[in-house]
Amino acid sequence: MCGIAVSLGPEADPVVFRRMLATLAPRGEVTETRYETGLLTGVRRLRVVDRDRAVQPWVSDDERWLLCYNGEVFNHHELRAELTRLGHRFRSASDTEVVLAAYLRWGEDMVTRLRGEYAFAIVERATGRAYLVRDPLGVKPLYWSRTPGCLHLASEVKALVGYGVPVAEVPPGHHGWAEADGPVRLRPYVDLLTLGAGLPVVDDPDEAALLVRAALTDSIRMRVDTDLTVGVILSGGLDSSLALLHVKEMHPDCVAVTVGVPDSPDVAYARRLARDLRVPHEVVELRPRDIRRADVREAIRISELTEYGDIINAVVSVPLFRRLHELGVKVVLTGDGSDELFGGYPMYHRVGPEASRRLFLHKIRNLCRTELQRLDRTSMAYGVEARVPFLDLSVVELAMRLSLGLTMRAGQEKWIVRRAFADVLPDYIRRRPKNPMSYSSGLHERARLYKPLFARLHRSFGYDLLEPVRRDFDSVLTRCGNDLDRALAAGRTRPDYTVLEHARDLVGAAKWNAAPMVRRLVGPRRTDGDNAPLPG
Repeated sequence: MCGIAVSLGPEADPVVFRRMLATLAPRGEVTETRYETGLLTGVRRLRVVDRDRAVQPWVSDDERWLLCYNGEVFNHHELRAELTRLGHRFRSASDTEVVLAAYLRWGEDMVTRLRGEYAFAIVERATGRAYLVRDPLGVKPLYWSRTPGCLHLASEVKALVGYGVPVAEVPPGHHGWAEADGPVRLRPYVDLLTLGAGLPVVDDPDEAALLVRAALTDSIRMRVDTDLTVGVILSGGLDSSLALLHVKEMHPDCVAVTVGVPDSPDVAYARRLARDLRVPHEVVELRPRDIRRADVREAIRISELTEYGDIINAVVSVPLFRRLHELGVKVVLTGDGSDELFGGYPMYHRVGPEASRRLFLHKIRNLCRTELQRLDRTSMAYGVEARVPFLDLSVVELAMRLSLGLTMRAGQEKWIVRRAFADVLPDYIRRRPKNPMSYSSGLHERARLYKPLFARLHRSFGYDLLEPVRRDFDSVLTRCGNDLDRALAAGRTRPDYTVLEHARDLVGAAKWNAAPMVRRLVGPRRTDGDNAPLPG
C-alpha cells in the first residue's frame, strides 16, 4: 500500500507539490514521481507485491494513461489470468499493473471486478481528466481540494491542509471523473443499502455457520498471499483470535502483537492464546502514566479522526504499529468490522428488526471515518499495511442476509461467529465477552484525561478544513434510546460536548487516575529486601 498525491491543472506548482508528497512519507519506503506540465504525480510506495518492478506512477504501454494507486487487489491473480487470455501482455507481477490493465479492457465496469482495499486515480495525460475510485467500505482513503487552476488529490488530509482551502472526501464505493477546473462528479458503484437484496434470508443456524465459516476463511486466505511475515493485531478477543488461528494455519511466518497494561484482560488472553498456538508474540506493555499529552497530540496528528472515542483508540493503536515497524513487519491482519457485521453492539438487539437494520447500515457506512480511518492512519504512519478480512464485500453481503436472531442468543453477541468456529476456538476465547479496545487494554481512562484538548489539537493541524471534532455518536444514540433519527438530529443540534460535560468527564477521569497514587500513599510501605508489609 502507498500514499498517493496528484496535482492537476496549469497552476500545479512542483515546489508546493513536493511538500504535499513529503507529508505522506511514512506511508511507504520509496518516493516515486513524475512531473509534467500541468500534471504532477507522486507515490510514497510500500513495497509488498512485486517489490522491484511495481514502480509508480504506472504508465500504460501507449503512454496515454497514468495510474497512482494505493491498496491491494487480492484477486489480481485471477484478473491477470483473464486479461492474459484476452491478449494483454504484462510487464510485472504487480496488482498495480492489473488495475490499469483492467480499466483499459473494461472501462469503468472494472470496479465491479476488483476485490480488495484500494483507492486510486487514473489520469488521461493529454486531457488532465482523472478517474477516481475508492473501495466499497472505504478501507483506503482518498481526499481532494481545489485551488485556482489546480485540483489536488491525496491519501491523507494532512497533505492538503497547507493550501488553506476546504477538503472533500471521495466517499466509499464511489467512482467518477474530475478535472482541474471542472466539477468532481462521483457516483456509487456499490449500494450498501441494497447489498444482498433479492437473495434469500439465511435463518437456519447450520447453514449460516457453514456460510460464515467459508466466507471468512476465504477472505483471510486471500489476505495472506504474500512471502512477507504476516502479523496479527491480537487483543485476545473473538475476532483477532480467529484471524490468528487462520494465519497460523495458512502462512509459515506469522507473529502476534498486543498492547496493554501488564495485568489487562487483553494481555492475559493474548498471552495464553499465543502460547497455546506456539506463535511468536510481542507485547507492548504500557503503564497508564506512560501516556502523556505529547502522545495524545501525536495520535491526533497521525489519525485525523473526528470522534473522541476513536481518538482514544488511536492513542492505544500507535504503539502497536510503531512496534511492528521496529520488527520489520509490513503486513498485518485485524479483526475490525466483525462487531458491526455480526451483532457485537447491544444497540442492535434493543430495537426492532427494521430499526436494527438501519443501525447496522449506519455503522457500516461510517466505518470509513471511524475504525477504518484509525486503522489506516495509525498503521501507515509506520509503513504497515493493515488488512481487514471481516470487511471483504462477500462477508458483508452475507452478514446482510443473516436473520437478526443469529447474531445474539442467550445474551451472547456474535453468536453465529462463535458457532461457526466452535471446533477450532479455545473455550476461553469462545466464551470471552466483547470488551471495547481501549478499555480492555487498560489504557482508556488515562487517555480520557486529555479529552478536553482533543478539539483544539485537531484544529491546530488544520483538519477542520474537512470536518471538526464532534461528540461520540454512539453516546448520542444511547441517550436517544437507539432511535437513529433522533440521534442524527441531536448530533446536528449540538455537535460537540459542552464545557460542563467536559468538566464532568475530566473529574471522572482524574478520580480514576488518582486512585493508584492514593493507594500507594495510604497503603502499607514495603522494605527494599523482602517486600514484606510494614506495620502501621
